[in-house]
Amino acid sequence: MLFAHDTEVALAAAAALVNTDQDDGDELPDTEALDQFVRSWGWTGDRKRTQDELEEVRALRPRLRQLWYLDKDGAADLVNELLREASALPQLVKHDVWDYHLHATAPDAPLAARMAVEAAMAFIDVIRQQELGRLHTCSAERCDDVLIDLSKNQSRRFCSTSCANRTNVAAYRARQAGRSD
Repeated sequence: MLFAHDTEVALAAAAALVNTDQDDGDELPDTEALDQFVRSWGWTGDRKRTQDELEEVRALRPRLRQLWYLDKDGAADLVNELLREASALPQLVKHDVWDYHLHATAPDAPLAARMAVEAAMAFIDVIRQQELGRLHTCSAERCDDVLIDLSKNQSRRFCSTSCANRTNVAAYRARQAGRSD
């Protein structure tokens, strides 16, 4: 394991949140979709379940996406900005099935602030361990989703198996078409 488990989950959740903003449609079109996203990633704490909360979370996505493209100094600046804006105060907590891990916001902080701080705290580890090279965009044609490569050999190229399969099938078909000529 490269990072602590909670860091890896936070990085994956940040990538998943960024990837909900698609060119062909928003995967967080309403508060019900946000509820499902929150449940699927196990977010805890208070929720407003309002349109304003949804808009705050949507506004966070492009800021987090920047972390995949910034150099170390730029990423550190953005991480610090996200932490300052939320008045982050790291503390050890345990809840549900999780043993002690870091939270840096109160459970009643706005959802978008909790999401921003959780991502920022995870990116602290990425920056400190000089692992920005593990941040990628999908190699599939017509996909600009982001991913965090947590594999040992840093070989992950695709955001999902569907993108990998689509690319491999296209390459196979191209090879087959070349043989029939």
